[in-house]
Amino acid sequence: MAISFDYGEDARFDVAWHEVTGAVGDSATVLPVVVAVAVLTDLSLPVMLLWFGAMQVVWGLYYGVPVSVEPMKALAALVVAGAVSTGELVVAGLMLGVVLLGLGWTRTLETVERYVGTVVVRGVQFGVALVLFETGVGLAAGDLQLAALGVGVAVAATVVGYRSVSALAVFLVGGVLALAATGIPTPALPSPDAMLVLPTADLTVRSVEAAVAQLAMTVGNAALATSVLLGDYFDGDVSADQLSASMGAMNLLAVPLGAFPMCHGSGGVAGKYAFGARTPGANVVLGVGYALVAVLAVGLVAAYPTSVLGVILALVAVQLGRTGLGEAESTLPVVAIGALGVLTNLGVAFVVGVVGYHVFGDR
Repeated sequence: MAISFDYGEDARFDVAWHEVTGAVGDSATVLPVVVAVAVLTDLSLPVMLLWFGAMQVVWGLYYGVPVSVEPMKALAALVVAGAVSTGELVVAGLMLGVVLLGLGWTRTLETVERYVGTVVVRGVQFGVALVLFETGVGLAAGDLQLAALGVGVAVAATVVGYRSVSALAVFLVGGVLALAATGIPTPALPSPDAMLVLPTADLTVRSVEAAVAQLAMTVGNAALATSVLLGDYFDGDVSADQLSASMGAMNLLAVPLGAFPMCHGSGGVAGKYAFGARTPGANVVLGVGYALVAVLAVGLVAAYPTSVLGVILALVAVQLGRTGLGEAESTLPVVAIGALGVLTNLGVAFVVGVVGYHVFGDR
């Protein structure tokens, strides 16, 4: 049974079981990253979760479709690997906010889109799927017994005809394990000091390099590919320029106040769709869920078994990969671009794919 809420002109969102399960598909692309970042940097896990929750609600209702809000993965990889500091991360996030807002306002991506073949966008989607799958497998390998438990739960849910709730079932199993390890969590409000990180900003060559690396990935995946996917799944009319502008705006607002740099992304959209989301209700559910977790159960999130989250990431990756291949007119270039994204990075794959499209596309 669904409860529908109308807002704006011809806009509505549902609160229903399938929206709850759909929300889990996006959280799987967020939780492993933010937990790792919280452990390895000065950023606060409760504050990051509150910002992710707020932006889920804001952009879901604004666009009227289950758009995703995710960590900027190239920056996350660099900071987790120790290649950039927290201060450099803050500067990179602010620079990206300015550039993305400018690209969106000037409708630059609308022009860029004319010169980027759909096959390139599908290739970036497939590359994200491969990266997500690789990350998921890597996380799952940390505890093969727990990973096997997660896979078994997902398979069982699928076999009995409840594929749409398989991720939720796996997620709940992980939650029970975390609860057993930590006990009942004690509610705690985020520290006000954790919501102002701008004084730690550090402008260096590494911060600029990190921003450039993330920008190439963001244009290909978070703007162009996400725009296409929202149309594929939800008949959403959301342009790449609109997505770019919203990413710029939310980072300029949130990064100085303790947020991790955020973007939209095809992986989160695929995750929402794969597990049932059809309206912005999934965003509202997930936003409220993040806020509750930030206050009530941060210790629970920190103790959540990453091997179980790895299984959920792999499930999302399979759905995204199937979409990238299934909607493509030609499979080989999609696979080639995706593979290059794994071997190098998605920014390089995007640039090489565009060049290849213009050299060989008409032949």
